[in-house]
Amino acid sequence: MLIYSLTNLNEMRQLKKLLIVCLCMGLSSLTYGQVRNVNGRVTDADTGNPIENVQVIVDDSDIFTKTNTSGQFSIAVPENSSLALRFYHPDFEEVVKALGGRSEIQVALFSNIRYNQYGARVERNRLFPEERNGILVLESQDRGYRIWLDARANVDGAAFFGDTYNDIGNGTSIRRARFAIKSQFNKNWYGEFDIDVANSELELKDAYVEYNNLKGLSFKVGNYKEVFSAERATTSRYTQFIERPNVANALAPSRTIGAGVQYNKNWFLGYGGVHFQNVDDLEERLFSKDANKDFGIDEGYSLTGKIVAMPWYKDLTRGLHIALAGSYRTPKTSAEVIGSTRFDTRSLSSINRKKYMDTDDITSVDHTVLGNVELGGYYKNLRFHSEFMMADVHRLDEMPTERFNGFFVQGAVLLFGGNYVYNTGEGEYTQSVRGKKWGDIDLAFRYDYLNLNSRGEGNIMGGAGEGYTFGINYYANYNVKISLNYAYLNHDRYATGKNKLFVGYNEAGELTINGMSVVDPEGTAGEDFHMIAVRFEVAF
Repeated sequence: MLIYSLTNLNEMRQLKKLLIVCLCMGLSSLTYGQVRNVNGRVTDADTGNPIENVQVIVDDSDIFTKTNTSGQFSIAVPENSSLALRFYHPDFEEVVKALGGRSEIQVALFSNIRYNQYGARVERNRLFPEERNGILVLESQDRGYRIWLDARANVDGAAFFGDTYNDIGNGTSIRRARFAIKSQFNKNWYGEFDIDVANSELELKDAYVEYNNLKGLSFKVGNYKEVFSAERATTSRYTQFIERPNVANALAPSRTIGAGVQYNKNWFLGYGGVHFQNVDDLEERLFSKDANKDFGIDEGYSLTGKIVAMPWYKDLTRGLHIALAGSYRTPKTSAEVIGSTRFDTRSLSSINRKKYMDTDDITSVDHTVLGNVELGGYYKNLRFHSEFMMADVHRLDEMPTERFNGFFVQGAVLLFGGNYVYNTGEGEYTQSVRGKKWGDIDLAFRYDYLNLNSRGEGNIMGGAGEGYTFGINYYANYNVKISLNYAYLNHDRYATGKNKLFVGYNEAGELTINGMSVVDPEGTAGEDFHMIAVRFEVAF
């Protein structure tokens, strides 16, 4: 009997505990189940008109409703909620309102619809500004759209000295005053527009559109540099010396209107394209238009291709660059004389305007074949690069072929811990990494040689010359670069600048522009001089 009583007592206690738990759960359910209705109206902040189909959402919950045709709504809000409502409509800016103790609320939304200058509604995408290595970039949150500015100014000065046959004027120049707008569209499309207004002379530079499938294959159409010479294609931001070598200026094609396809994967880069006129210079464009208008002549074309091998492409500290390029070119109507081609260059200076080496217009041209072989490499703070170029001009009516060539070799070293950077996607060098907070300094040397005296059966004697250049570059930051170059230029007796420049003395002891009549010993005739040049560059 006693055992039964104890058992009954324990059961009574367990039942009491169960009733207490149930009571607590019931009270909790009543508390959490308490709601209050919030009513309100949503209107257009500009017009005051009601807005229909605005989503009214209890923040941090799945509870929502929509406004009716009068802009009114009613929603049950749990008392334990955040007591904030979100108002969303695709045509208006989203708003979040804290309720506090209110049960009624009036909301005004501002329209997010925008129109272009033609009155058409446009899509909107918020852009976020950012400075990247000294360049202002505006980019969407999903990185699908990006636009940035690329401005550049080169302030140059040069002084010339030596016992010269022809006076050379020292001077200064705004070598470049570039302004470009560049944009990435939806990750696959890229566009660029670039002009130069240096010394108040307007020139069009890059103007093209490019499609990239993001798997290494890209297509480009517009005015851009032909992919032939790495030295010629490298932007002037990152060239090692103030001016490119003579052989690259004379024999390597630059910007032309064209279309091309490029493929890059791992260690391989290949390019092929068809190119037409040069439109950089107003005079060249005028020649082309007159040839079309007056004679109905085709403007000519070029077929240019290049392959690049890049062993160790995965290693950021070292790399090797091996390239082979070729171009088949018919005469362009942008030349002054129809059916002609010409090779010339100013000797490592934009301030000394004399073109010592100049073939003048080579007439009766059927086609020209260009070739280029490149070998380069880098290892941490060391780099070198070399190119050998040739040009064979095939002429009509069984006239002899004219052959020209040249090469350059250059090397550099960063002194304070920086390193050179190579872009495998373009097959050329890009912005170097500075070793110190205050910047870095590199030392560079280059030897270049150009021979515009025909090696073929022809008699074109455009002159030959060599240049020795020492350079010091101070990279203050991503935006400022200061360069100092010393160069020694040595031209032969045929570098007369189209028979305008003295190159030595004849038998009568008089200065002559005829290289064949010069009696000075071999190696002493021709114009030689020294040059010191400085550049202050700002790029942003």
